[in-house]
Amino acid sequence: MTRHICLHGAESTGKSKLAPRLAARLGGVVIPEYGRAYCEANGTDLDAGDLLAIFHGHIAATKLALAQAPAWVISDTDPLMTQAWAIMLLGRRLPEIDTWSDVADFYLVPALDLPWREDGTRLFGSDLARRQFMDVAIAELDRRRLPWAWVEGDGDARLESALAAIAAAGLDR
Repeated sequence: MTRHICLHGAESTGKSKLAPRLAARLGGVVIPEYGRAYCEANGTDLDAGDLLAIFHGHIAATKLALAQAPAWVISDTDPLMTQAWAIMLLGRRLPEIDTWSDVADFYLVPALDLPWREDGTRLFGSDLARRQFMDVAIAELDRRRLPWAWVEGDGDARLESALAAIAAAGLDR
């Protein structure tokens, strides 16, 4: 049985660095952040059509990873983060994402304890915008009553925090 962990939360919290480290420790595969690749190719002036393309890209990448039947899949975000982007950018939810139900087993939310870094695809760098984005992201998890835990620290401490949260949730058994 494949266990599916998703990294979820505001920009520049170390999700993309944590995902491969977590997969290496657990013996799993990583599903890269599809939204990043999309924005690198198409820019960050996103509308509903772009967000739905990102949504479908997440789904396709997840199906490919799960078809390999690995013990663990680590997603560097998923469609729930795309919905958070819709709320932040468009001021509204996208109904197609609201009906999506193939959620991860557990969500890890890296805290805002790392400095924000510009990388050409990030939009919400002020302290207020980061906090608002994090609040919207967590609200998506809570709205669906999904299990999640904070991940804190830098480098190895962040990895150990993630592994401890997975163990506390009983997913490492």
